[in-house]
Amino acid sequence: MAVKPVVLALSRAGEDTAHRVAAALGAQVHGRKDRVRMASVFFPDALEHVRALFGAGVPVVGVCASGILIRAVAPLLADKRTEPPVVSVSDDGAVVVPLLGGHHGANRLARDIAGALSGTAAVTTAGDVALGVALDEPPEGWVLANPENAKPAMMALLQGGGARISGPAAAQADWLADLPRGDEVEIICTTEPCPTPRETDLLFHPQTLTLGVGCARNCPPAELWDLVRDMLVESNVAPGAIRAVATLDLKADEPAVLELAKRLGAPLRLFDAAELEAETPRLANPSDVVFAEVGCHGVSEAAALAVAGPDAVLTVPKEKSANATCALALAPRPIVDMQGRARGKLAVVGIGPGEAGWRTPQASRLIQQADELVGYGLYLDLLGPLAAGKPRKDFPLGGEEARCRYALEEAGKGRSIALICSGDAGIFAMAALVFELLDRSPDAGGVSDAARRVEVVNAPGVSALQAAAARAGAPLGHDFCAISLSDLLTPRQDIVKRLRAAAEGDFVIAFYNPVSKRRRTLLAQARDILLEHRPADTPVCLATSLGRAEEKLRYRRLDELDVDEVDMLTVVVVGSSQSRLARLGEGPRMYTPRGYARRIDGDLAGEPTAVRQET
Repeated sequence: MAVKPVVLALSRAGEDTAHRVAAALGAQVHGRKDRVRMASVFFPDALEHVRALFGAGVPVVGVCASGILIRAVAPLLADKRTEPPVVSVSDDGAVVVPLLGGHHGANRLARDIAGALSGTAAVTTAGDVALGVALDEPPEGWVLANPENAKPAMMALLQGGGARISGPAAAQADWLADLPRGDEVEIICTTEPCPTPRETDLLFHPQTLTLGVGCARNCPPAELWDLVRDMLVESNVAPGAIRAVATLDLKADEPAVLELAKRLGAPLRLFDAAELEAETPRLANPSDVVFAEVGCHGVSEAAALAVAGPDAVLTVPKEKSANATCALALAPRPIVDMQGRARGKLAVVGIGPGEAGWRTPQASRLIQQADELVGYGLYLDLLGPLAAGKPRKDFPLGGEEARCRYALEEAGKGRSIALICSGDAGIFAMAALVFELLDRSPDAGGVSDAARRVEVVNAPGVSALQAAAARAGAPLGHDFCAISLSDLLTPRQDIVKRLRAAAEGDFVIAFYNPVSKRRRTLLAQARDILLEHRPADTPVCLATSLGRAEEKLRYRRLDELDVDEVDMLTVVVVGSSQSRLARLGEGPRMYTPRGYARRIDGDLAGEPTAVRQET
């Protein structure tokens, strides 16, 4: 398991056991607030906390009743192939139960915990219990080529049948040594493509081969793929036996290379020119021309050897097309620890208003996967347990450019960085600045070439205008726009021009950055401009600190909008001339009709129904 589990302590009765488990696993203890004495992180709501961890892909070990964990994760269950392990431990440590993810580490985790506590691991997965191995989840360095046969093969073995282990790599498959022997199931271990005529036969590929590639800039992806495919066919190598695709770091963003790795389902590993040059004595085709161009005497051969390790040999020397090259290297055993670096990744993450329930599962996963968190300190604090134990780099307000540059340059080193924004990262937040810096060359104020080659993922979040609208009712039910009233980066005359256009167009308007200590006049000017085009009693919603404990929602008439009631944590939503306040039992709710009144009134009057608007 790449991600460290979190151990939950929910009561004093299980607190000591939780700390013993955490010590054995090198994990953190998260404790229920006011229920336990010591923990790295305290939380008030166990169900919500477990959901947040599970949704982020974090293995959960709860020292508590199994039912608590089951109720917590039940709404999130979707795909057993991707869900993290969930394990429950009795308060006294006597029983350890893997609840979810048995074939994804939960059974192994339960056995490790039971061993540390001298308890019993209540493993119920049939294959693990009867056979001691899960054939559908081979160990790292091995791939099951025909997973559709796993279930019938396991059934044949569980019904008393035996297995015959064959193939050139059978001697390397020591993890299959304890299977009962027989002819009901044949397990073939080979790097070659191989037919399995019976549905009970399994084909495992040891990942002992590495693929090195090189290509010209903007090489057509189809050209590189055809070159590699033909080489694999001629060499009788199955794609599943490829442990990694490797190349020069200058090709980290090359579409042809990225598409190739994706099609093979293999990780991409990168090396700089000096690292590849160190492989020159082992190359079959060193080239002074290549050295003059990129600083090493070969790319494809050197990359294949470098990622496979010092004991690897070149099995297929460089083959080339007009714009691409490829080569294969063979390691003496299945490769577990790869050399080289992954492509850097920057996740620009919108976390919504800050409440965990409004944070998307994608955002939580990207935060959990990151090597470091970057952002304004308040936003990082809002992450709560997701940020616990993670390196973080805090930047103050006003440090937006510095934080984006830092995040991009760190990702350029091959790291995974999460740049944290409140609301949605693409709405008045950091995503636009990230892409602006990437769009500039280094000598034009942009970032380094290495930073420009990173993968950028923009994870959406609940924006402030969405959160305000949800709390208010449905003020965005018809056409709307968002305008920032900050003139720090936008000329004041441009803001006024947009205000007049939005007022004349009768848009519902969400005002971001409405005031600050220095800026106190634009909101009042906006109010006066709007009053020229819509009624004085137009409803206005003032939404402050949405999704947080200090959340506050107020309604005002447009002509009574007071600047002194507004601060930088407030979103101001001004209705159109059609917006209304519905007076309900729990209080007023703001909405903007979309035109259904004509249809409703038409029906009531017996007139033809208006054309229905799509929702």
